[in-house]
Amino acid sequence: MNLIETFQDLVAQVPELVQPLIVALAGAIPFIEGEGAAAIGIIGGIHPIIAAIAAIAGNFLCVAILVLASSGARQAIVTRRAQSREGTATAGGGVATTTVVEEGDRRSARKQKFQSALSRYGVPGVSLLGPLLLPTQFTATMLAAAGVSKARVLFWQALAIVGWTTIITLIITGALSAFL
Repeated sequence: MNLIETFQDLVAQVPELVQPLIVALAGAIPFIEGEGAAAIGIIGGIHPIIAAIAAIAGNFLCVAILVLASSGARQAIVTRRAQSREGTATAGGGVATTTVVEEGDRRSARKQKFQSALSRYGVPGVSLLGPLLLPTQFTATMLAAAGVSKARVLFWQALAIVGWTTIITLIITGALSAFL
């Protein structure tokens, strides 16, 4: 039994008031996200609007926590590096004693691809098209770690989550209506 089937069984077994919470929990899991969670809820018998709202809420809450955490971590690293450079410059009589490794040498292939996509499509494009390739949790974390403002990341991620979840909800609801 896979994770999606587990959530579908769980939705069917819990009281009606708890079902949206299960859908929200599923929405917080990468690769299931809002789209998959909405599908789980709808197939599990929850009204499509309630399933979509719960899935969106779970997915966005997880993304918001990750953006806030990764943005805070980035800020701490940037601050520590700045303080380290200041301390090194003054300790050596004005001459830096550490070798600075170029950032380009340390980037992995994935990071370079992400930076290229960010340069090409911007935050809106990466956020809106990102779910086709990566979970929103990964995309949002990388955007925040790249230095994009928290508000901008959260705005575009919210738009992407709502958009993709709504599209999938409409497709599943239409397919179920056509076949049932």
